[in-house]
Amino acid sequence: MSKLRVNAFTLSLDGYGAGPDQDLQNPLGIGGQGLHKWAFSTRTFRKMFGQEGGATGADEDFAARSFENVGAWILGRNMFGPIRGEWPDDNWKGWWGDIPPYHVPVFVLTHYKRAPITMEGGTTFHFVTDGIHAALEQAKSAAEGKDVRVGGGVDTIRQYLQEKLIDEMHLAISPVLLGTGENLFAGLDMLRLGYQCSEQVATALATHVVIGRA
Repeated sequence: MSKLRVNAFTLSLDGYGAGPDQDLQNPLGIGGQGLHKWAFSTRTFRKMFGQEGGATGADEDFAARSFENVGAWILGRNMFGPIRGEWPDDNWKGWWGDIPPYHVPVFVLTHYKRAPITMEGGTTFHFVTDGIHAALEQAKSAAEGKDVRVGGGVDTIRQYLQEKLIDEMHLAISPVLLGTGENLFAGLDMLRLGYQCSEQVATALATHVVIGRA
């Protein structure tokens, strides 16, 4: 059965999944880049960016697992780019260049209509204006029985958690303090929502936890 998953989503020690003031120079907000040292060191992520080598071990295992059996993605608009409000034109096509790392359909949550964008490597960005449930329905249809992965950002994951729609969530807790930004768990009662920790593994660069339905 198709699952709705979060994988390889990194948080700071104080619970932030991104720093403040996202812009072209700071795609993950100020200080957010430092969260992801564990991922950038792995074979999986280095290969994604056309680099050779990379770490093996638990960090790599979780990175590789994150791409298994994924048939579609859901992203919040901030994960797609820094533009706010109406789309000024069709020039912005994501942070990733001509060949995004998804290679499957991607559904971007937005309040503003935009035509789909077909990229090299099998990625097509679809823009969904009628909410998280519509995005999930479209993503599951496109996934054809495979899992749907929610890539973030924090607000998008929180919306799906509040509706108890996420089946499994892998978080990598980085030994970094951000102090401000977007906090994943603020105001959420995860026990009441029916979740519990099912796995934990610590490495030098992150503590990996898997949270699933109780």
